[in-house]
Amino acid sequence: MAIVKVVRGFKDILPGETGKWRYVEEQAREIFARFGVQEIRTPLVERTELFRRGIGAATDIVEKEMYTFLDRGEESLTLRPEATASVIRAYVEHSLFAADPVAKLYTIGPMFRRERPQKGRFRQFHQINVEFLGQDDPHADGEIILLLTHFLRNVGLAELSLEINSLGCPLCRPAYREAILKFLGGKGGLCEDCTRRVQANPLRVLDCKVEGCRELLADAPRLEDFVCSACRAHMDKVKDVLDDFGLEYRLNPRMVRGLDYYTRTAFEVTTQFLGAQNAVAGGGRYDGLVAELGGPNITGIGFAIGMERLIALLPQDEASFRPLPRLYLAALGAEAREAAFILCNRLRIRGLTVEMDFAGKSLKSQMKRADKMGSRHVLILGEREIAEGRAELRDMQQGRQETVLLAAAEETLFNTLSRGE
Repeated sequence: MAIVKVVRGFKDILPGETGKWRYVEEQAREIFARFGVQEIRTPLVERTELFRRGIGAATDIVEKEMYTFLDRGEESLTLRPEATASVIRAYVEHSLFAADPVAKLYTIGPMFRRERPQKGRFRQFHQINVEFLGQDDPHADGEIILLLTHFLRNVGLAELSLEINSLGCPLCRPAYREAILKFLGGKGGLCEDCTRRVQANPLRVLDCKVEGCRELLADAPRLEDFVCSACRAHMDKVKDVLDDFGLEYRLNPRMVRGLDYYTRTAFEVTTQFLGAQNAVAGGGRYDGLVAELGGPNITGIGFAIGMERLIALLPQDEASFRPLPRLYLAALGAEAREAAFILCNRLRIRGLTVEMDFAGKSLKSQMKRADKMGSRHVLILGEREIAEGRAELRDMQQGRQETVLLAAAEETLFNTLSRGE
């Protein structure tokens, strides 16, 4: 009978890989806590309306990529394609702004988009999202970019590039939209996606990665020539904050981000190691989104990190993230295995990582397994040792061996190994 395989574009994260995932998540929680960011967890399934209103009906995500279905009550539901809209929905629905409009929130988990699978990009993918709400000051923009870059460097990423841009605001962006429409009017040679975007979402044309489109847009009007004085002053202050911390960045006037809700500051962190789709993280300000989703007029800014891409770039191999047992119990004979089983689990309960074998293999085989698992210490316990009330503790690194009395083995091993000896 043929095996049932994983769905195309989805991926199992196997035990040999999960060490890196756990490391990244733990670093995120630790670093975000220092910046006062609290965790929020939202459902994987939301009403489709949330993403149509929040992301924008004319975006690629909503038009082509969402996993949308009717439930038994004929309600249209969608597997979340991104986290920001869900976080804002929870912020508004539970009136988190009532006690304090300022909130710093993060979430970690899977998202779903039906797009072409490629390196570091899957149909079920995972993101780390951070959202700062209720802070209109450009210092918040600088702080969230500082948080992002500090986190990426701390987990071990190198050779990263930070790009920033101002997308303007509802007051100044309409004039730029008209200028782009005028520039594109009658132009041929655009790719299929850009041809569709021209009327619905013309600014997205600027972000196209197709070389033919990029060449056609080389002389397009620049957004920076249209932003109002308030947006310009906001971006200047953001740059001052980045300069204060020595963060290198490049102004990229073609960066517009893919979602309708972005205003003013937009940013991306890219790497040369991922090909054309080279963004590791990105985000920006979305000052009108809370109100668009039924809340008060509260500003926001956030970012998302693609975990698959991030993990693919970590320099260490998988083995360096695997938890190693502090002790391996090599038991020979049924009576010794019973004693070892009790000792093994008592030590685990007290906080030590301990392993043993139930199969009754030879001492040589068990020693090989202990070495393969990376255990520094092995406790050898056989029928003779049981009869004599002792066991032999071998240090695999130092090559030395000492006798441990079974009556005091639990305390002796706990005290010795918990000190890292």
